[in-house]
Amino acid sequence: MSDQLSKHFWAHEFHCRCGDCEFADGWIERADIDLGLVVLLESLRADLLNAPITINSGRRCEDHNVSVGGALNSYHLIGTAADIVVEGYSPALVFLALDQHPMSERLGLSQYPTFVHVDVRGYRARW
Repeated sequence: MSDQLSKHFWAHEFHCRCGDCEFADGWIERADIDLGLVVLLESLRADLLNAPITINSGRRCEDHNVSVGGALNSYHLIGTAADIVVEGYSPALVFLALDQHPMSERLGLSQYPTFVHVDVRGYRARW
């Protein structure tokens, strides 16, 4: 079965980086990633002149989430969050594009020095 989620995104791009859980590369499945997140990322890619998006961190198991200092109830644990880098765009510009997106009132967003966290939590959150 293909792990293709959309035109530009594949489930394996969202795999847990621990390498040894049910969400690790080779085990992660389409059902492990919220399709609303994928739709948002496709929309962002289109808004940013089709610039490729790299998923630094997607779905996480509890152990990996703890090891990277993730929040206790991180949206990464349920497949509704991604830490992203967009080729050719600074984190500040990516954050701004997401903050101005039509779905912005339903997103959790945070800008870090090298990436942006985005989640589709259903309500506005910024930190």
